[in-house]
This record gives sequence, C-alpha cells and structure tokens, in this order.
Amino acid sequence: MNKLVNVAFVALLIVAVAAVAFSKLSGGRQGEGIELGPSESGLPRLIELGSESCVPCRMMAPIIEELRKEYAGKLQVDYVDTRKQTATAEKLGIRLIPTQVFLDAAGKELFRHTGYFPKAEILLKWKELGYGLGAAAAGDGAAEAQPAANGGTSLPAE
Repeated sequence: MNKLVNVAFVALLIVAVAAVAFSKLSGGRQGEGIELGPSESGLPRLIELGSESCVPCRMMAPIIEELRKEYAGKLQVDYVDTRKQTATAEKLGIRLIPTQVFLDAAGKELFRHTGYFPKAEILLKWKELGYGLGAAAAGDGAAEAQPAANGGTSLPAE
C-alpha cells in the first residue's frame, strides 16, 4: 500500500511539472493572444512593441492610443508589452524597443522601425506604403501629415 501511494505521488508530481512546462512553452501568460497572421479586422495593422519601463516607449503610448481612436475602422493598432508578452516579441525577432511593425491585412510585414516614431511620420510611412488612411475621424481635431514641397513633412497647423 505504501508503495502504491509513493507511485501515485510521483505520477502526480510529474503531471504537475509537465503542466507548468507546457504552460510556459505555449505562452500561457495573460495577454499572449496577439495573432501574427492576417488581421481579424481585415485592415492593415500597426503593432507597437515596448515596455512600461522604457522612456521612449512611454512617449509612444499617447501616439499609439491616438492612432487607435482616430483611425478606427481604417487601421488595426495593437500594443505588445515585451516584458509580459515575451513569446510574441520573440516571434517578431524584437531586439530593441520601442519597435513598430507595419503589416498588411494578410499579415505580411511591410516595414519595421525601431525607436521613437512621431505620429506624422507613421502616417506618412503608411501613405508611402500605399495605404491612404484618409483623414482622422471627424471632430477630433487631428489632421494627417502631408509631404512638403522640399521632401520633408509638413505638419498641420495647430
């Protein structure tokens, strides 16, 4: 009887260790649900990868939130915290943050930028990639960056 209890205990311990290992290998952390394939919305997609502990990443946060609100229905905008969502960061080969990854609706990477990326330059890059996102939602006071005659970016007057 004592031998049977020991065998049962060892079996239970093996199952517990296997469950924990599987959870870690399969990205079982909360928030790992960012899919890297085609966008669920059928829209082009911007993925911002950063961390709350990174100063340039915190500077990007309001820009990402503005893009999410102003271009809803035209652009899918996702944020990945690389410290919490390590599996997604690894799949994308992220080495430095912040990193912005531009994807078409089919999930194909079009462009990648590392570092702080101003909103006007993000919008200009989408335009260069052939995605005229049009003006932001009416009534929010936002305007899209337009190419200037000298090749720079002309920002909207405030």
